[in-house]
Amino acid sequence: MATTNSFSSYGSVTKTFHWLTALLIFTALPLGWVADNMAHAVFDPSVPTTEEDIARTARLFSIHKTIGVSVFFVALARILWAVTQTKPGLLNAENKPEAFAAETVHWMLYASLVLVPLTGWLHHASAEGFAPILWPFGQNLPFVPKSAYLSELTAALHWLFIWVLVGSLALHIMGALKHHVVDKDSTLRRMLPGHADAPEPPAQKHSALPVVAAFVVWVAVITGGWSIGVFSPHSKVGLDIDELTEVQSDWQVQDGTLSLTITQLGSPVTGTFEDWTAAIAFEDPDEPGLSGTVEVTIAVGSINLGTVSDQAKGADFFDVAAFPTATFKADLYKTTAGYEARGPLTIRDQTVDIVLPFTLELQDDSATMIGAVDLNRMDFDVGTSQPTEESLGFGVAVSVELTATREE
Repeated sequence: MATTNSFSSYGSVTKTFHWLTALLIFTALPLGWVADNMAHAVFDPSVPTTEEDIARTARLFSIHKTIGVSVFFVALARILWAVTQTKPGLLNAENKPEAFAAETVHWMLYASLVLVPLTGWLHHASAEGFAPILWPFGQNLPFVPKSAYLSELTAALHWLFIWVLVGSLALHIMGALKHHVVDKDSTLRRMLPGHADAPEPPAQKHSALPVVAAFVVWVAVITGGWSIGVFSPHSKVGLDIDELTEVQSDWQVQDGTLSLTITQLGSPVTGTFEDWTAAIAFEDPDEPGLSGTVEVTIAVGSINLGTVSDQAKGADFFDVAAFPTATFKADLYKTTAGYEARGPLTIRDQTVDIVLPFTLELQDDSATMIGAVDLNRMDFDVGTSQPTEESLGFGVAVSVELTATREE
């Protein structure tokens, strides 16, 4: 059997690409469907979740993503090979409507085989955490930032494009079966492994109309998705989070970031609290000693932790419904090495005394501080359904950066 195509038959390389792609697609699609259903249960804060549930879901998603990336590269190689080859002619080219439909579906399939895994990969790279791709080349993509907006956008596109892929596959398979069972021609047989005698296709002309038609279908799918709200922001928790009111403070925070980093499935996931206040009283002493106080209030529901934000707000973790705020009331000390904030940190209904070391740069009536502290989530009864570090590490790295000005 020839390795290259002819006008009447497909070569062995094209056949290999075709059936390898089919195998990968029909493995990835059911895996993704099962894993997605399992993830809905895992991320539902009202459903009790065990470490084994999370680990099983992550394994399925990791396999799904790895196969998806494989589809992307196989599809690119297949397309590059196809553009170097003679395209076998349609055996029913004289049936203009059917030939037009067949070529349109082929263009939709080719686009789907690239766009479905690509949008899935972009979603993975732009989201924080959960289910790594099983390869040694890293989990990020160049020029793709960690972004909740980009993550939701690419997830929506991935979902829409999957339906285009499924529809195109269904039409492609039905067309092949129609040729084989009804028309009884060699369309299907010439794509099967081995040598197949195929008649010479009739003379035919190809136009750009099928490409245009496929493009119109893609535009219609995206427009339809937009019209039904696929691209609207989604939240599974649905809690009304009241914004914290501004507090009186000797030093008023002008800009600041309060972030935390957890370890999920062996990979770091960083998030931030978008709403928090700090009432600061501070006078820099000449000698080490007490220099002021700080009272920090955090709207826990304002956490942005990527794909696990909703899970973090659930009853087994921060339990935002019962404990909407966390507080840190500390005395500020100047030490021989720098500065420290010492006092009780209250998360949920647990209070632990902590020491947060920080650096401080003072310039007239402006101050910039950077501090960090490592916590253990188990000290605050966060994630007690995951009593080991198999899925979620015990350690939580908290960091704060802020710039404040002295009030007159």
